[in-house]
Amino acid sequence: MFADAIEKVGGFTRPVKIISRKYKETAVLPGLATLFFVNDEGWAVTCKHVADEIIHADQLNKKYDQFRKERAALSGKNAAASLKKLELVHGFKAGQTAQIKVAFAGSVSGIREFDINRHPDYDLALIHFKQYDKLLYTGHAVFARDGKAVRPGDFLCRLGFPFPEYADFRYDAATDDIVWDASAGSSNTPRFPIEGMFTRHLAGKDGKVYGLEISTPGLRGQSGGPLFDSCGVIWGMQSATKHLHLGFDMIGEKMKLGGREQVVNNQPFLHVGQCIHVDIIKAFLDQYGVKYYTE
Repeated sequence: MFADAIEKVGGFTRPVKIISRKYKETAVLPGLATLFFVNDEGWAVTCKHVADEIIHADQLNKKYDQFRKERAALSGKNAAASLKKLELVHGFKAGQTAQIKVAFAGSVSGIREFDINRHPDYDLALIHFKQYDKLLYTGHAVFARDGKAVRPGDFLCRLGFPFPEYADFRYDAATDDIVWDASAGSSNTPRFPIEGMFTRHLAGKDGKVYGLEISTPGLRGQSGGPLFDSCGVIWGMQSATKHLHLGFDMIGEKMKLGGREQVVNNQPFLHVGQCIHVDIIKAFLDQYGVKYYTE
């Protein structure tokens, strides 16, 4: 049902690869998010919480770079005590994230500058790649002209990158740094679609509709990915997953399992996806004068 649409939408949907490391640890932890492009001028849409992570990464890395420079200057018999004071000044302690690096795989090559604009009210952000060598994505989003046309019961699909299988990174002990390294492992990570039924609109306290609820969860890493129909028309963007308690709790229930009576506990939830509505996305693009396309 969505095979052709996934191929189409996949051309302009890209992963945001994120690696991080905790202070005094060498293990590098991979993560993912998603963005999709709306034109051939380097403008992309993603979630505000993804944009916040990108901004935080830049701030944290600058902070850790300064910490490393000051640490390297320590010497003498008081170096250990001075290091403890330095850690307090910069706020680094064991188990706390010290570094985060971000890569926009398959988006544009030779990135030198990009801007981020965050929506004041909703989990929505725009990224504009301004200086680069070449576009690496193909096509662009085509948004629904009338966002009110979607009805409960319509089947839609989301595309993103929930499973971080890439391994092109490592910890460099010589520099106490985490780095991207193509020789360390594969740079590929699989895209993953998940379909669901549109169930309800999401509205704020003011009654304004800002989102769509989908009957299946958006997976971790799919945040910022497009929500589209079987023709590849964009109806929204995956933002969050809500957990609805079903009320079928089983606490201390005795059941026969494998021929033996056992006590079981179960509290089931329905995990539903929450997507930013297409009309909210288009209005935000209009606000910044971004060119986009409708069906």
